[in-house]
Amino acid sequence: MREHDFPRTGRGKSRNRFDDDELTYEKYFDEEPEWDETPDKPEFGDRWSTWDLSTPLERGPEPHPDWLVTELAAVDVERGVLKTGKEADVFLLHRHIPHTGRGCLLAAKRYRSHDHRMFHRDAGYLEGRRVKESRVNRAMASRSSFGKEAIAGTWAGAEFNALVRLWEIAKQLDVPAFTPYPVQILGTEVLQEFIGKPDGTAAPRLAQVRADEKELADLWRQLVLGLTVLARAGYAHGDLSPYNILVHEGRLVIIDLPQIVDMVANPQGKRFLARDVHNVATWFTARGLPNLDEAALTADLLAEAGLR
Repeated sequence: MREHDFPRTGRGKSRNRFDDDELTYEKYFDEEPEWDETPDKPEFGDRWSTWDLSTPLERGPEPHPDWLVTELAAVDVERGVLKTGKEADVFLLHRHIPHTGRGCLLAAKRYRSHDHRMFHRDAGYLEGRRVKESRVNRAMASRSSFGKEAIAGTWAGAEFNALVRLWEIAKQLDVPAFTPYPVQILGTEVLQEFIGKPDGTAAPRLAQVRADEKELADLWRQLVLGLTVLARAGYAHGDLSPYNILVHEGRLVIIDLPQIVDMVANPQGKRFLARDVHNVATWFTARGLPNLDEAALTADLLAEAGLR
């Protein structure tokens, strides 16, 4: 499908409004005027780049990667659905400057409203997660209609903030990033680095990878390093499994972080961490990697989080 075949949406262009009390002429029309209601849409693509619609705090850590297109002349083109999930769908987005070779692929994760989400067992993950306004916290605790919508709105923010924090800690520790680069957040849409090939083929999940013992050992080493960074930030993934870990050209990348757990604030934090370790260690052991000590790794990660 060509780019201009996609349905187009765009940033609206509002007309100037005038104060009728100051008019010095009379308005008479023989017929209804044809006002220009054409939205400010790009010639090619589905929308203009939304980069300038996010505040600096709603964008990824600086310095921004060289591959990231931040120019305001850029447009976004949707290339299809990468993944459908319980609480959100992920779309492949091509952000580029028309008539140039400058562009990048992004994963656009769009969270559904509460009425359209299939993930409702969120009480355990939300323990210890609070917002600034006390009335919102009360509504979330009571699960009122307003509270349910507020809960739904926390998932996108939780994922984006966690990605930013993890990138910052990895940089401080001078270790490779093990999560996608967080590009920006706008409402309930989180734009992230696309992990895959330039043609838009997504990287396989760990569960799909067939690796020999040497490759498995390297992937396990990377995973332990990633879990260590998570723990240093005080986090447990909360839902870690071989299905939300990608492997791209030997690089291990952990994805899907909306349910991330603050191990200090959440009284079930230690249990979530132990479950994460068990899930991944079981998979690696079943694939033939020997001598994996779940208890020892869990204890080390708790120590990293200051909870030992």
